[in-house]
Amino acid sequence: MNEPLKLGWREWCALPELGIPAIKAKIDTGAKTSCLHAFFVEPYCEAGVRFVRFKVHPLQRNETLVRECIAPVKDERIVSDSGGHKELRYIIDTKVLIGDKCRLIEMSLTNRDSMRFRMLLGRRAMEDNTLVNPAASYLNGKLKAKSIYGLL
Repeated sequence: MNEPLKLGWREWCALPELGIPAIKAKIDTGAKTSCLHAFFVEPYCEAGVRFVRFKVHPLQRNETLVRECIAPVKDERIVSDSGGHKELRYIIDTKVLIGDKCRLIEMSLTNRDSMRFRMLLGRRAMEDNTLVNPAASYLNGKLKAKSIYGLL
């Protein structure tokens, strides 16, 4: 049997298909869908396929580092945030890399500027062979994100 993915309450992730080599995620078993901080969200069509172009500040407390991302739109859904506010969000599929494990996950896009974490990893991303230890952090390694982004 495969070794389970072990997570603490926060983990460093990578989103390779979006060109994001490091982003800190809060592990949120109360959220159904994962969520990514996105701004300047712009839908468009190319050859009959719906895409969304958006920008991401991948590091907390750093608004100068920006990554522009493009992904096919999987869906648009009304999503409730932790305060019960409902919002229509674009939904994409993307790969997430945590430690040495890679998974395809569903992710909603919303502006999380006022939130502490740029990404939430929701329970749908953890359905397959995952253990969460809420007392631990960075069980898959603590990254030097500034050096990954060349910000030293």
